[in-house]
Amino acid sequence: MMTIDSMNVRDIAHAGPKASRYAWSVLGVLSVVYLLNFLDRQLLSILAKPIQDELHLSDGQLGRVGGLYFALFYATISIPVAWLADRGNRVRILTVACLLWSAATMACGLSRSYAELVLARMSVGVGEAGGAPPSYSIIADYFPPERRGMALGLFSLATPLGQSLGVALGAGIAEAYGWRMSFLIVGGAGLFAAAATAWWVREPKKGATDRLAEPMIAGTGTGFIATVRMFFTRPVLYLSALAAGACSFCGYAILGFATLFLMRERGMALGEVAIWYALVVGIATAGGIYVSGWLIDRFAVRSRQAYAIVPGVAILACIPFFIGFVYSSSWQWALAFLAAPLFLSVFYLTPAATLVQNSVGAGQRTMTSALLLLVLNVMGLGLGPTYLGAMSDYFRATDPTHSLQLAYQTLIPFFALAALLQYLLSRALAREARIV
Repeated sequence: MMTIDSMNVRDIAHAGPKASRYAWSVLGVLSVVYLLNFLDRQLLSILAKPIQDELHLSDGQLGRVGGLYFALFYATISIPVAWLADRGNRVRILTVACLLWSAATMACGLSRSYAELVLARMSVGVGEAGGAPPSYSIIADYFPPERRGMALGLFSLATPLGQSLGVALGAGIAEAYGWRMSFLIVGGAGLFAAAATAWWVREPKKGATDRLAEPMIAGTGTGFIATVRMFFTRPVLYLSALAAGACSFCGYAILGFATLFLMRERGMALGEVAIWYALVVGIATAGGIYVSGWLIDRFAVRSRQAYAIVPGVAILACIPFFIGFVYSSSWQWALAFLAAPLFLSVFYLTPAATLVQNSVGAGQRTMTSALLLLVLNVMGLGLGPTYLGAMSDYFRATDPTHSLQLAYQTLIPFFALAALLQYLLSRALAREARIV
């Protein structure tokens, strides 16, 4: 009897109902790994107050360790990792990466100083660099173009689920056993996920499900330099990255200090964070990613400009609700207003990932995903929390009670900038459609 181990993966991908079930099971395993990736990443911001109290850190130090220091390693290491993945075994790279970031997460829980915490977080970034790009490419080779929007949308649901579980588990474990135990338990779970990936997921043939579904630029090579040059000279690709980066700047800045703001300036308790904040983050962001994926699959077949219009309209709609979040006098009202920005600010993720995957050849997918994430994470994960933490430190000298509120106020123009970049992307998509 033929088993999954003995079957050729391309045969699995095209063998009918059983193949389809296996593809969805692969998506499930990759999503769990990605969920743990985001759960690990969110623990620092969720446990910001107890960490800050014990290690005596400023808001600026928290912003840098959770933002700039992490993102620089995460984003830059992802480029050579992606180059290797386009030429080697993506599943093996993903497995090793998961092992590394999980061990580094456990090291965060053992940190006794700011310097040790910085080194541990940098190591988490190095490990997580091998997570998303290979996963995007593997999924693209298990699902045809017309199903990738939904598949990548479901995969992206790991982001809010990881954030929500991170809040619930991180805050709950910290309240019962201390913040260090949260890092140790979550990191340990990642080690089991790495073993499951190595056991179940098989490396698919590159381009196994490709069909001519999206315009591609002819004559571009698949080498490292050729792919980088293509990405940063083709307006649709670099504008997609810049627009997504601007949206993620707003999202990561909000999330990086939301629990600290709610606890320190609005009086929320850690136990309340574990329940109510976790529910709002999970439901709102999961809903936003699912709805955006559904909208893209529905409207992008009619016009590729939907990849930009959908997230552009969504990020503009965030502004009035974000203002309500900033100026609410209680944590209950602040959390209620925060639900809308969390729902709408993630509309960029699935369109950007799907557009890039569908716009390049199979041999460039992992590398272009890494370049997308390089720009997105340096702008968003790197600069968002770093900027907000620095602004909070600046305002703390004159108004220590409301320094984070004042810092959040300065974030409002960045929502408009993100919408402008999405508009420019929509025009580039229209021009490219006319050329093709």
